[in-house]
Amino acid sequence: MTDPSPVGGPRKLAPDDRATTGPFDESEANPVRPYIDLGGIKILPREGLNLRLEVEEQTKRIVAVGLDYADSTLQVQPFAAPRSAGLWEETREQIRQQIRQQGGRVEEREGPLGPELLAEVPVIAGPDGTAGKRLARFIGVDGPRWFLRGVIGGAATADVEAAAAVEDLFRSIVVVRGGSPMPPRDLIPLKMPATPGSA
Repeated sequence: MTDPSPVGGPRKLAPDDRATTGPFDESEANPVRPYIDLGGIKILPREGLNLRLEVEEQTKRIVAVGLDYADSTLQVQPFAAPRSAGLWEETREQIRQQIRQQGGRVEEREGPLGPELLAEVPVIAGPDGTAGKRLARFIGVDGPRWFLRGVIGGAATADVEAAAAVEDLFRSIVVVRGGSPMPPRDLIPLKMPATPGSA
């Protein structure tokens, strides 16, 4: 039963089976699985997966988690969200505007996780400053009191098998919202894994 105009803002957008197939809330995750704990999210290690933490220069805080998998990249960020409203509709509009301002192209389509954006983002490709284009898929899922955003690059923007592998990786992520009050749209704090080097 979905109320078309929920009080408090835009509807939440998530696959119908999100609670059973992910991305998971901490309360839904299997407690015995050997997750890599990164604070706001937990990642299930798998063969061929490389993990990078993206750190903001000035503040030294971790602002995103980069995952290299299946000849693709997946950058993820967990955000605090209201209990009653979703952030993905509003976030998609902001991404759309940013890409258009940069001179890129963007189209919305229905993906396996719901609405997503496929964008052609202009990039400086060569050392001589030649401009190139990079394809990126922007995906997002509204969970209970959180929103998980992903940016997919590499093979998974076009190749069906790579896309399925990366979508499965995104769905295996556990979001740890925590109990402390946070303003909506705030990045849920990320941290270094407790034991670096252990898979």
